[in-house]
Amino acid sequence: MTLATQTLYDWLLFLHVLAAMVWVGGGVMLAAIAARVLRDPDPAAVGRFTASLRSLGPLVLAPATVAVLGLGIGLVVDSDAWDFGQLWLQLGLALFAAAFLIGAVWQSRTALAATRAAEPGRAAPRWRRHARPSTTTTAKRADSSGAGRGATA
Repeated sequence: MTLATQTLYDWLLFLHVLAAMVWVGGGVMLAAIAARVLRDPDPAAVGRFTASLRSLGPLVLAPATVAVLGLGIGLVVDSDAWDFGQLWLQLGLALFAAAFLIGAVWQSRTALAATRAAEPGRAAPRWRRHARPSTTTTAKRADSSGAGRGATA
């Protein structure tokens, strides 16, 4: 297929998949970075992370989310093969609504709590104290206790 033979449906599908990749991939990357930030010994790391969320959310993730929905609806409207009465479309819209509500309610509240907890002068939050230490931190502790130098108990 050449560029001249692309139909509206082809473009809608391409942009729909691209927006879904940005939305889901962005969420996965943020979860991976958040896990790393929780193990960071620097208390300011949470503050830097939540500050980056204030720009990434509205500039990248929110437009991708809206694009996934809008382009998906466009695909259904443009094609005779799809209609909103099909079960898989209804399930997809229901899952989209659930993901949107979870993001709007739970994740925004968690981000606000993390921002407040990262403010200077606050004690380390409970969730940060229970975060699993990184392997380098564990190795340093073991080495400083003599375990890494062949010491016997």
